[in-house]
Amino acid sequence: MKLVGISGTIIGAKTEIVVSSVLEQVKKHYPEIETELLDLKNFDVQFCDGRDPSQYTGDTRAAMDMIESGDFFLIGTPIYQASMSGVLKNLFDLIPVTALQQKVVGFVATGGTYQHYLVIENQLKPIAGFFRSFVAPSYVYAHDDHFNEFKELTDPDVLARIEKLAHELVFMQQRLKSVE
Repeated sequence: MKLVGISGTIIGAKTEIVVSSVLEQVKKHYPEIETELLDLKNFDVQFCDGRDPSQYTGDTRAAMDMIESGDFFLIGTPIYQASMSGVLKNLFDLIPVTALQQKVVGFVATGGTYQHYLVIENQLKPIAGFFRSFVAPSYVYAHDDHFNEFKELTDPDVLARIEKLAHELVFMQQRLKSVE
């Protein structure tokens, strides 16, 4: 089984830190699970222009291939203007519906106000519904205050939620695969 973590931003480090922390917990507790990080900072993804997804090339194709190779997913975004990042929205527009269909998806987000956790509930979960994904009930929202001056996660509650989400993703994936 392969868990693909997506850091849906092209600037900053906090979203990637949270996504990587969940992936590390999965590796720690479930070494048999393959994990892969799709950090959009490292990809020059083209804007979606309506063409067939198979016609994209280069980094865009590589990013789409990474997603299509995943069995389940962890998707992270910073919150800008009370919404997900544009680069993540563009990625959702690029990938075929079948890439996330009938697959487990979990979410993490980072932001500068405590109310922005609602973006997960009001925007990301409905997108997962469009893809017909199985959404993990838990998620992680990390505020600027949860990081120290070295951009390390230090808040014990956030660290506990990261570990809980890691277990929940694997639990859901294992149960889903056991009924197929």
